[in-house]
Amino acid sequence: MSGREQEYIQKAFDSNWIAPLGPNVDAFEKELADHVGAKQAVAVSSGTAAIHLALSLLDVKQGDKVFCSSLTFVASANPILYQGAEPVFIDSEPETWNMSPLALERAMREAYLEGQLPKAVIIVHLYGQSAKMDELLAICNQYEIPVVEDAAESLGTTYKERFSGTLGKFGIYSFNGNKIITTSGGGMLVSDDENAMERARFLAAQARDPAPHYQHSVLGYNYRMSNILAGVGRTQLQLLDERVIARRQIFENYRRELAYLPGIDFMTELEETRMNRWLTAFTINPHQTEVSQSQLLTALLMENIEARPVWKPLHLQPLFQNAKYYRHKDGFDVAKQIFGTGICLPSGSNLTESEQDRVITCLKKTISKLVRKEEII
Repeated sequence: MSGREQEYIQKAFDSNWIAPLGPNVDAFEKELADHVGAKQAVAVSSGTAAIHLALSLLDVKQGDKVFCSSLTFVASANPILYQGAEPVFIDSEPETWNMSPLALERAMREAYLEGQLPKAVIIVHLYGQSAKMDELLAICNQYEIPVVEDAAESLGTTYKERFSGTLGKFGIYSFNGNKIITTSGGGMLVSDDENAMERARFLAAQARDPAPHYQHSVLGYNYRMSNILAGVGRTQLQLLDERVIARRQIFENYRRELAYLPGIDFMTELEETRMNRWLTAFTINPHQTEVSQSQLLTALLMENIEARPVWKPLHLQPLFQNAKYYRHKDGFDVAKQIFGTGICLPSGSNLTESEQDRVITCLKKTISKLVRKEEII
């Protein structure tokens, strides 16, 4: 927290706008839309709710297929199930860890030949890294399939001078407590389709018909953001650029101190992009060192340092065990490989230098003890 959030919260109390909707909600939507360059934004209760609304607006229903990145949090795909649709998972590519254009092209071509093109493609920008949007959009546009950008982790990231979340038909952001800015819980749906966004507001507010009594003709959702939380979001948004700078500096410190170690490969920044570096992540190459992912995680835990593996790919989750999956290349499951070797390090914007030094020292000591050939100086 910045310490200034209470000002907007107090305004909500003073004006008696406590329930969902209100001046802070309206202002937060406009301020975020202006910041990212979208025509419209709708503030909702979570990023998951924003994805669900996007799929509803695209008329995804039972029996439809939706393609989705596999290397991501389950929230990216759960709304597909909410709609009764069938998820089809697409592998990552090695450079960005995001959706593979090769795998997407193969999946799309096969779906076309079978007469079962997807209703939508959900492209995730993992850990703040933009996917290869030119290549992916070209494939989707060829088959006239709309794209939903899951930019939950990439608010503030730019791709060829455009903000992530603004290149597809719909974009979504998350303001969960662990995101680069937070409302404690919340999300945002953005789009240049103003008619669709008006429909999103209607659906998010229980789809109440314009009548003097409570009348409902279609299924709606209780997804609107509270005026109090929107006030927190307005203050946080003012700090977004500072947070991106802070996260990028944290990454640079890690890279400078650890990149020379054998087997350490950090997630690179795609050309013509600027990542928000929401999380600093790297892989440990078992062919270059005897140090394993589990050994590093255990060593960090013993020092009371929280670190985690990368997301477990959705095609490996029990929930989706019967879902179809397209690899980057035959015999090369990139997402599974990253899951087995990837580690996310402490990356909070308020991480102090001394705290970061503890993480770096622990990793250096552990690798120096276990490394196979190279001598660490």
